[in-house]
This record gives sequence, C-alpha cells and structure tokens, in this order.
Amino acid sequence: MPPKIEYYDFGRIVIDGKHYSHDVIIFPDKVKADWWRKEGHRLYLTDIEDVLNYKPEVLIVGTGYHGILKVSDEVRSKLKELGIELVILKTSEAIKKYNEIAEKAKVVAALHLTC
Repeated sequence: MPPKIEYYDFGRIVIDGKHYSHDVIIFPDKVKADWWRKEGHRLYLTDIEDVLNYKPEVLIVGTGYHGILKVSDEVRSKLKELGIELVILKTSEAIKKYNEIAEKAKVVAALHLTC
C-alpha cells in the first residue's frame, strides 16, 4: 500500500504515523524527507530528478499552505513530453487528491509544507 497522509497543517505533515516538519516527496514505496529545492519557491527539473527517474503516471505538486511555490515552464514541458500528468494545487488540496488516487495510479506527491 502507498503511504497515507493522515494530517497536514502549516509546516507539519503526518504520513503513516510519522511526523515531518520539512518538505517531502512521497513515492509509492517511500517518503523522501527534508526535500530541498534549488530555489525555495520555484520548482525546477533538478529538484525532481528522483521523480523523473521513477516515471510516475501522475505528479502532484503541493504549492504550500498559501500556494506560493511556482512550477517552472521547464518542469511543465518535460512532464508533458514524458506523458506524466501534472496536478498543481495548494498543499491541503494536493493531499486530498493524493489520498484519493494513490491506490489507483502510480502517483508521486512533492509537497511544500509552508508558505
């Protein structure tokens, strides 16, 4: 079973009973904790190399509590080229979407927990 997100609030998330206070990437078989990006509020290809290598059907990007994180055009273009569906939502909505589809599709969630 893929990891289940049980709780989220600004700067905090609980996944399968484990608490995290830094941004995360959730794969079907693991959680990459303490996810850092080249630039705090922009998402670039170098930030999601692990995701690209994994080749999910869907990538859900949580843009933060207030939706501040922006997804670069290079990420959008590359995912389209690879046939990976990109879903961009505020983190609270991204979590709902992830929990809805995680058992039905090969999905990865990259979640910004603050801003």
